[in-house]
Amino acid sequence: MRSVRRGRKVIQETVAQLGELDAEGRARATSLAREICGRAAERSQGALFDDGSTAEAIKVRLDAVRLERSRSFGSVWLGRQLWQALRLDELFEALLPRGRESVAWADVISILVIGRLCEPSSELHVAEQWYRTSALEDLLGVAPQQLYEERLYRALDRLLPHKEAIEAHLVKRFGELFDLDYDLLLYDVTSTYFEGVADPAIAKRGYSRDHRPDCVQVNIALVVTRDGMPLGYEIFPGNTTDVTTVEQIVSGMEARFGKANRVWVMDRGW
Repeated sequence: MRSVRRGRKVIQETVAQLGELDAEGRARATSLAREICGRAAERSQGALFDDGSTAEAIKVRLDAVRLERSRSFGSVWLGRQLWQALRLDELFEALLPRGRESVAWADVISILVIGRLCEPSSELHVAEQWYRTSALEDLLGVAPQQLYEERLYRALDRLLPHKEAIEAHLVKRFGELFDLDYDLLLYDVTSTYFEGVADPAIAKRGYSRDHRPDCVQVNIALVVTRDGMPLGYEIFPGNTTDVTTVEQIVSGMEARFGKANRVWVMDRGW
């Protein structure tokens, strides 16, 4: 809806009708949710617990109730379900098979990803605060004492060599879960700067979107579908102009999805 003035009156005008979620739509949404959670064959929650019996009331002494070891559960449980629905647990167990480490790298990476989903923050915050107040310890069996900043950084180092395999896996899984098309892709570049020591091979001074020309930076290019699903990213030196990144990105997408009458959407800076 939008407000439109008609003479001396302001009226509400319908811009677009997105439809209603009728019984059929709710059934499809429920089916997709079960498939994502890997529970397509299970009965619905209502059918599982609703046995027709009446609820019984019990008395509770409120002065004897206390809260111990509270943990956030819902968001991390959902994050874990999405992780498994995308079969990332299987992917990282194959890419980073367990060795002599006390905590599997696949578990460390899942903590990083779920933490980024639930509460984006630094690795230090994840290790020292967020993880200790979440229910991931119970879901993964990884004690807080086993999770520290250096271990999280080492996990990121182990991820980088598998960048292309991870992107290919996600694109394939997105295609299995959702009806995606690649006839229209959106592309943009952003940057992030560093204060202190950075790799001089890629951290360069260039056009600063953050208004920090005194700092070195890197450029980050991202490609997404019209539905916002990410297909891939690239890191460029900080002094790379945006227009020079297009050829490499387009070539990479054509190598994956073939050459087609594809529309690329970019801002006018290109």
